Amino acid sequence: MIRLDPATASSAAPPTVPTWALAAGAASDADAAFQAGAALAALDTLARAQPAWAGAWRQRLALRCAAASMRLAGRAEDAAALRDAWHLRPVGVDPGPAGAILGAWRQLAGQPPVTADRFARIVEMLGLHWDGAALAALCAEVDNLAKSQRPAPFGAAAIAAHVVAMRPDCELFAWWLADLVLAQSLRWPRPLPLLMAQVFASVFRGEAGGRRIRPGDENFERAVCLALVAAGADACRLAAELSRRAEKLLAVAPKLRAKGAGEVIFELLNEDAVSGSLTTKSLSRFAARRLFERLQQLDAVRELSGRTTFRLFGL
Repeated sequence: MIRLDPATASSAAPPTVPTWALAAGAASDADAAFQAGAALAALDTLARAQPAWAGAWRQRLALRCAAASMRLAGRAEDAAALRDAWHLRPVGVDPGPAGAILGAWRQLAGQPPVTADRFARIVEMLGLHWDGAALAALCAEVDNLAKSQRPAPFGAAAIAAHVVAMRPDCELFAWWLADLVLAQSLRWPRPLPLLMAQVFASVFRGEAGGRRIRPGDENFERAVCLALVAAGADACRLAAELSRRAEKLLAVAPKLRAKGAGEVIFELLNEDAVSGSLTTKSLSRFAARRLFERLQQLDAVRELSGRTTFRLFGL
């Protein structure tokens, strides 16, 4: 029988963005900023909490941003292809260009780099190139914005605009840094991948069918505020969904007798997806397959790939 910390098995329902903050068509820039504040207040509770499913939540947000990044990078991969590139590759093998972009967002959700050398690695993962001295100056700019008294949404908008003004070809990196500055301004323990997933939404269109509002354009700060409302609502809905699924998974945990089941549950709670052929020191590939079949029978996990082989499972 596996044993899990009961403190992680039950928690209060995740917060939600208030309905009034989701009203479309903010009348003014001030209204947009006020609505963003309400969304960030709800997210603040989640960003600081440590529920059992927090890792899976952050990594699924990272996947959403990576999927949106494909369009900006001129690539065709969707979320399913990104999952495959990351989770089905052998240990230590390069996940390819698309998988590397997902890896950059996963790093943001996990342990974001805060030095020029580590920024250089992120730029490389995003398929971009940047001068070392310029990256060192960018680190200082990130630090200055995070420590300033500027409201967090405007700090996020400022770093994105700063990067695109310097390097118009590096908009993807600009959005990555926007979420980093947002989190540092709010003193969150780890960033949440949020804004990139909204880049092609209507909030970044000046008018129906109009040109996309890019960092530094007129009304960009307002668009960022509205994007944070939508991103916050999406993140809270995802948290509520994963909370329910994690509760079901933890409820069936005592019924599992497989050696190594605890390791699998830990992975499911901390990853967007887990390979159905996962092996550990105490779990063979055959035993893992039987365990996932048992978890499916108990309605405690979902199969995410839609395949009968090379399957991926998650909350």
